[in-house]
Amino acid sequence: MRRFALGLRKAVQFSLPAYVSRYNAAMLSPASFRFLAITLIAVSGISLSGQDAAHRGRKYKPPPPTSHIEVTVVRDTDSKPIENASVIFQLIGEKGNMELKTNEDGKSIIDVLPTGSKMRLQIIAKGYQTYGQEYAIDKADLTFGVRLKRPGEQYSIYKNHGDDAQNSDKSGESPKTSPSPPTEKPNDSASKSTTPQTKPQ
Repeated sequence: MRRFALGLRKAVQFSLPAYVSRYNAAMLSPASFRFLAITLIAVSGISLSGQDAAHRGRKYKPPPPTSHIEVTVVRDTDSKPIENASVIFQLIGEKGNMELKTNEDGKSIIDVLPTGSKMRLQIIAKGYQTYGQEYAIDKADLTFGVRLKRPGEQYSIYKNHGDDAQNSDKSGESPKTSPSPPTEKPNDSASKSTTPQTKPQ
């Protein structure tokens, strides 16, 4: 029986590594416990700091979706594109505007206006009437075709005076002349002095 107990004790001793004594084997559990405690404290501190940063920082707000807008500017008479025309985009209710120029095809493209907003479109080209209109940006892709007209003829109040005079001559009416000044009547006293007076006899 004693031999069996001694053999079992030796088997337990040989199952441990050679560099681990009984004292070291008893001390392994507190060391591992300390390591585990330090690890837990570090992880909890990192998680708490992350939560504080999340509460302090601003939440990410994605930008609103934008629409692709293409504007084509042509002449009203022959539908030829107008190059270098100023295309002005202004969001209604907001300050400021964005101005672009048309290319050789008369086109101007913008991709930054938010979908669902309203805009005022204004087009200015030298030698043409200014165009202005409000539109709702309700689609992801919008295309606008604008036909610019030449400015209308301007009339002056002095323009047709010579024509009126010629028309009056052709109609047979004599031009109006200013009345001549009145002639002076002879003095009655002078006329009396010139006529001889005869006395009755």
